[in-house]
Amino acid sequence: MRYRVTCLTPTLVGDGQRLAPIDYMVWRDQVNVLDQNRIFRLLAKGPRLEGYLGQLKKADKLDFASWGGFAQNYSERRIPFEHSSSTPHWERGRAENLFIPTFATGPRGPYLPATALKGALRTGAVHGRATEELLKQTAAKIGNEGRGFRQAAQQLEDATLGGNGADEMRHVAIADSNPVAENVFKIYLLRVSTLEARGPRQELGWKTAPRGSSKRPEESTPMFAEMAPPGTTFEGIWSENEFLKRPEIARALRRRDRLDTPALFTLVNQYAGDIIKLHRRYAETTGLAILRAGMDALEQRLAAMQESGSGCMLLLGWGAGFFSKAAFSDTENAEYRNILRQLPFYSRAIQSGLPFPKTRKIVFLGGQPATVPGFVQLEVG
Repeated sequence: MRYRVTCLTPTLVGDGQRLAPIDYMVWRDQVNVLDQNRIFRLLAKGPRLEGYLGQLKKADKLDFASWGGFAQNYSERRIPFEHSSSTPHWERGRAENLFIPTFATGPRGPYLPATALKGALRTGAVHGRATEELLKQTAAKIGNEGRGFRQAAQQLEDATLGGNGADEMRHVAIADSNPVAENVFKIYLLRVSTLEARGPRQELGWKTAPRGSSKRPEESTPMFAEMAPPGTTFEGIWSENEFLKRPEIARALRRRDRLDTPALFTLVNQYAGDIIKLHRRYAETTGLAILRAGMDALEQRLAAMQESGSGCMLLLGWGAGFFSKAAFSDTENAEYRNILRQLPFYSRAIQSGLPFPKTRKIVFLGGQPATVPGFVQLEVG
């Protein structure tokens, strides 16, 4: 069998690589990734190599007046901005904020790693199988000092899906996708929104680096990322272990409700529905009308998938935020908040009393805050 992943919102599944501001130049509303090896060979024939190397060593960005010809003639890739309005924001940005994370790329080209899909499926399955009682047990094991968190979380995961050889996710094997063309990707502008308490009200703010926020999005710190636009598709091989489907094997593994692919998709779609509702509530609180409309459209698409049983909706990749990694969506649950309070990275946000998480990476489309990254549709057939 084969799977097909279709991006519903801009999506980035990276491999940890980033373009530094001295690796590219912005020209004609596109990021021109320089072919440095070719440039070095060219300059080695004349006296300009030392000057170029000196600027690479000291400069935050390459001087376009001196070296702009390289962007025109010696680019190995040209990645367009999603909208021309992104260029002025890039020009005003500080160099430390202009490192651009890029899509995962192998010897044959950009591809979607299977680990990203398997992880997102597993998160949705744990969410569907976990119970309030398991959450309470996990909170009790962690204690008031946050010790043993990793072990307690692993025990919860094993209780929902089985551990070691009894892991129910073993029935599915996914391969990395086939490579896609490099020219499908675009550079998107993102900003981090946040909730701020103003007396009894909660208002929208936009984060600035290194700290603080502004009411005006154009005054906040911009981020740029290479992402697959909505409609981009990735295809690869999906296989199922027929041996583990046999009833006697399920009994040996002590599983009454065997987790086959339709059951897995049901659990994952339930989780996606919860996440969409949380994003829509956030959009209503902050007054982000375009984001609210986008969540409504995703909810309608999810309902159509659930009715037809044709696949599932996943949240994955860079910028997808807390909900792409955490199997519990009810962050208002007292036991859950107590667990998060023990983690230094989340403790301050929990202590603020504001809805958690209070921040989102927002993708700007056409210069307007529009959506959150990472929603995709998975179909198998």
